[in-house]
Amino acid sequence: MTSALVVIPARLAATRLPNKPLADICGKPMIVRVLEQARNADIGPVIVACDHESIAEAVRDHGGEAIMTRVDHESGSDRIHEAACSVDPDGKHDVVLNLQGDVPLIAPEAIRAAFTPLSDPAVDIGTIMTEIRAEKFRNDPSFVKAVVTPIGSSVFRALYFTRATAPSGDGPLYQHIGVYAYRRTAMERFVTLAPSPLEIREKLEQLRALENGMRIDVSLIDTAPMDVNTPEDLERARAALEAQ
Repeated sequence: MTSALVVIPARLAATRLPNKPLADICGKPMIVRVLEQARNADIGPVIVACDHESIAEAVRDHGGEAIMTRVDHESGSDRIHEAACSVDPDGKHDVVLNLQGDVPLIAPEAIRAAFTPLSDPAVDIGTIMTEIRAEKFRNDPSFVKAVVTPIGSSVFRALYFTRATAPSGDGPLYQHIGVYAYRRTAMERFVTLAPSPLEIREKLEQLRALENGMRIDVSLIDTAPMDVNTPEDLERARAALEAQ
């Protein structure tokens, strides 16, 4: 396996937090904070795939690489695919890692954990999850559950993803975290597939891969990275960074 190409998709439009990628977090735009954590993961070059020149300028002002993508993509996967084909048309990197642009405090080891499952050539996509420890989140549909079976000490094979509380019975529940390491061939196939029935029903794009027979393995990490979607989230992120 060669190194991964890490792509961070960033859209300027956000209903709950306007201009979210440019939100200041202790002197730097949020997208730059994510870029720095991706670099610290040290699994390959990092680019930001954006839909507005202001995001590109912010990234370049801090020494990063940004590429403009179409504004009409229906999914983040399509934006990632366009960016990867643009910067690496020859497929030098056989893995493309999709890192969301709203996780400014994500640990580098969490990013690397999504990359780890691809050491098995049978795996198409690697991702991450963490155990849900707070009772109030077990039934929260915004906490996407990964239904998995263990194949190693901290690596699992995904059987399903759902907003429901699953599986039933005694035992842990796992929250899926949307960081994806696509084998390049898997990404090329994925973007050609039509939205699948369960994907549409659950509103979870990763189900398209499972419904089409693709294998997703999941690394278990200790804690979920804080994502920033609201002004209140932004204040928490600022306070957390200041406390470091």
